[in-house]
Amino acid sequence: MNNIASPSMTTTGRRANPFSPKAVLGFVGVGFIAFLLFLYFLAIGDTGGRENDGAAHAAANGLNGYSALVELLDAQGVDVSRSRSQSDLETYDLLVLTPPSTLEPEEFGELLEQRRNQGPTMVILPKWSAGSFSPFLPEEVSDKIKDDWVRLYGANRPNWAAELDAPYGFESETDIVEGGKAWTGLGLSGSLPMAPVTGVENYAGFTPLVKDSTGRALVFTLGEESDDGSELDDTYPVYFVVDPDLMNNYGMADQTRARLAVELIQDAAYYEDTPVIFDLTMNGKGNADNLLTLAFRPPFLAATLCLIAVLIVIGWRAFKRFGPPVAEGQAIAFGKQQLVTNGAGLILRARRFGLLAEPYIDLSAQRTREALGLTSLDAEALDAAIERKLPGEPNFTQRANALRKARSQTDILRAAQALKELERTLKR
Repeated sequence: MNNIASPSMTTTGRRANPFSPKAVLGFVGVGFIAFLLFLYFLAIGDTGGRENDGAAHAAANGLNGYSALVELLDAQGVDVSRSRSQSDLETYDLLVLTPPSTLEPEEFGELLEQRRNQGPTMVILPKWSAGSFSPFLPEEVSDKIKDDWVRLYGANRPNWAAELDAPYGFESETDIVEGGKAWTGLGLSGSLPMAPVTGVENYAGFTPLVKDSTGRALVFTLGEESDDGSELDDTYPVYFVVDPDLMNNYGMADQTRARLAVELIQDAAYYEDTPVIFDLTMNGKGNADNLLTLAFRPPFLAATLCLIAVLIVIGWRAFKRFGPPVAEGQAIAFGKQQLVTNGAGLILRARRFGLLAEPYIDLSAQRTREALGLTSLDAEALDAAIERKLPGEPNFTQRANALRKARSQTDILRAAQALKELERTLKR
């Protein structure tokens, strides 16, 4: 008896690679392009978040957003951008802030104080409460509504404006005044798209730039100006746009208001070619440093270079492997011979040799009876027939008892061979 076979550890030879080199190269190429696109969108901060969420910021396309103003400035050659980084709050360029209705006035006041020593600033106050349209509208109406449209529910003034420390705090009013939609300023005049109007009646210490028909300030600057229009101190200007309908997407529907918005930006820019940055961080659109940026900064740069080198080596090794993969055989081979071999090997490994005696004796007895032409299963009749044919030779019972008494592997093999030799002698 042999040791148990291990088909799973053997091989049946080699077979051809199921994929051609061109197919593999195509898979790798598509995956590499997808990975590059992933890195690109990660770098620019476009991770699939919805921009048009009903808030009033420079990336929103709703009535209360400012995306139209950004596009208009860009079309006129102004260096304009949207910022998602807190670090851009310290820029020397014109920073346009569109804070929400809920704000911490103390922190915002500190930011304005810091901005007066860094660069020009324009603050566009919030006005409208907006939200998406109901999903239960009639089909003929809902089919005309775009995903980025918003519905204006009502107007209100931000409370934090009055809570700002001097010289930034002011009281604003949002109400419907007869003729209040009309405005004049910067040599232009027109009307707002919708009442009510938000304005400042008491603007002592401020310089109004745009007023409504009742004299309330809709846009003003912090501080006073000399007769020639220059600032009296060395600080940068801070502009407050009290009614955002002069500059939001709703306001950009009118050519005169659009012209006023551009002139306000140019007036606040301090210099003619000053870049304009619209902040998005106050509206919850800020991004921390993305993974791609961090990966190429110390101390992560060394690990990134090592990873790139490993990927190159693995890719080169994949295309230069030593021939097709070795094909493994069946875990359990087919056929009676293999089944017998595995069974014998299992008994041999378990060292349960005593289990072999009785089954082998029964099989040998059956073959011996067939050799003698006996149909009776009687053991005495079998021994008598053997005695007649082979007088003086040990009979079947004696040989079988010798196999039952055997304990060592050698004795078992010797006794089994004696039974086998009896079969062969009787078949001659």
